[in-house]
Amino acid sequence: MGDASIDEDLLLKNFYAEVSEVERDNEVLRILSCFKLNPFDFLNLPFDSSLEDVKKQYRKLSLLVHPDKCKHPQAKEAFGALAKAQQLLLDQEERDYILSQVNAAKELRMKRKKQLRKDTASKIKSLVDEGKYEQQYERSEEYQRQLKLKVQEILTQQEWRRRKMQMRISEEEGRLKKDEEETKEMWKRKREHEEQWEGTREQRVSSWRDFMKSGKKLGHCWDSPLDPFPGFISTMVGSIGWNKLY
Repeated sequence: MGDASIDEDLLLKNFYAEVSEVERDNEVLRILSCFKLNPFDFLNLPFDSSLEDVKKQYRKLSLLVHPDKCKHPQAKEAFGALAKAQQLLLDQEERDYILSQVNAAKELRMKRKKQLRKDTASKIKSLVDEGKYEQQYERSEEYQRQLKLKVQEILTQQEWRRRKMQMRISEEEGRLKKDEEETKEMWKRKREHEEQWEGTREQRVSSWRDFMKSGKKLGHCWDSPLDPFPGFISTMVGSIGWNKLY
């Protein structure tokens, strides 16, 4: 089993060693023109391909466009696209998602059934009843082409929805981050104010004590600096005398 696999790989490498540069360049151009959201398209595989089919096709095409073998300036880009396509199709979750969109696109089959029901030809009707005509149609190039276009349409819609959702999430995250930063700044200013207030506490206490001491020294002197009419009473006493004043 192992020897057979080695022989097959060797045969494949020898075959592609003989492939012309034109064919390699054409494959690079084909890969780069593929619909970006459909990994089956990059590997040129039908939607019902198995995991083993994916691995074999990747090995085949990667040898064809490998940058060491292909002189096309975009060979590296094409090689990377193939690698990414294989990675997506070997990932069960990604593969299931793509196939779910393929199943949604198979509404073409239902449309085809409705069209066939309108056909009154007995031969076509008998084939439809047996399901043979449907199977023939699904194997046709026309069906595969339409199916691929429908899958492309659905994948594009889903990707657009995903990007819009991501944009809304990013906007909401930005708003929450801004609110968080504003809240942090507010608490920072409040702490700084409290620290400044606490830092001048001793100064305020000392000023109050000095004020209280100065008030005790002045007492209730009429001509004290606190007298609203300084010198008025002393002048009156000097003019008319204490006896007459009282």
